[in-house]
Amino acid sequence: MQVPVVVGPTGIGKSQLAFRLALALGGEIVVADSKQVYQRLDIATNKPPPEQRDRVRYHMVDFVDPAGGFNAAQFVEGARAAIADIATRGRTAIVEGGTMLYVDALCDGFSLTGVPPNAELRAQLEALDPFALRERLLSLDADPGVDLQNPVRMIRAIEVLQAAGPPLRRLRTRTPPPWEALRIGLTAPLDVIDRRLDERSRRQVERGLVAETRSALEAGVPESAPVLTGIGYADTLVHIHGDLTLEELPLAMARSNRRYARRQLRWWRRDPRVRWFEIEPDPLPAILNYVKGAA
Repeated sequence: MQVPVVVGPTGIGKSQLAFRLALALGGEIVVADSKQVYQRLDIATNKPPPEQRDRVRYHMVDFVDPAGGFNAAQFVEGARAAIADIATRGRTAIVEGGTMLYVDALCDGFSLTGVPPNAELRAQLEALDPFALRERLLSLDADPGVDLQNPVRMIRAIEVLQAAGPPLRRLRTRTPPPWEALRIGLTAPLDVIDRRLDERSRRQVERGLVAETRSALEAGVPESAPVLTGIGYADTLVHIHGDLTLEELPLAMARSNRRYARRQLRWWRRDPRVRWFEIEPDPLPAILNYVKGAA
């Protein structure tokens, strides 16, 4: 069995393409995103809108308390179960996502094992600000493939690297899934991606990102919660603390997203199994031909 897997940089249109692909193939979507799993925080996580979720069934979205945590191993367990369930009902599973380690862990069966927690090191790292933490990680591995906006993931990566040495990819064990991933990459010139990210950041603020973030805090979600360390929410917390104006907020979000988009492109560009499609003109007909031809 082959499973289409839609990848590419943030803001490129993966969600919309996966939705259209699901409609064309009679499919359901498994979202490989480390932030969309969290409940109630919808805007900066870029969850699919209600009108799409009314027409296509989505999996691995909106089921984790935002005050808690979630990891790649939990994702793989849930996503594999979802894909098996979709197949038993005669439907097509379509994986869509931008969290690089989640996609790799699911499609290749990779996981990081064998390095126990180091309480002393963690205490030292938790005292660092996010910028210093990021610089520490990048000094060990220039392209670690973890979310550089997420202190929890950066601390774990540093812990593993200092115990066993770089790169993180060398430390992965592999248990492949019982299906083959058909990797479909969406791409566009960088200036096009940047314009899309600028517009998306502006729309997110206009939709009420600040109010959504405040509501989460008032509901007891700590600022250190993984979901609030992601792009958009982390920037909004800076605004709430008075260090960014409302006019500056979407600009800061767009800058963070541009950096993340480039890391995603570098990550997937080095994978020869990805078949790339430009977003203009409409890539759906060519992608459908590719999926049906590979079946």
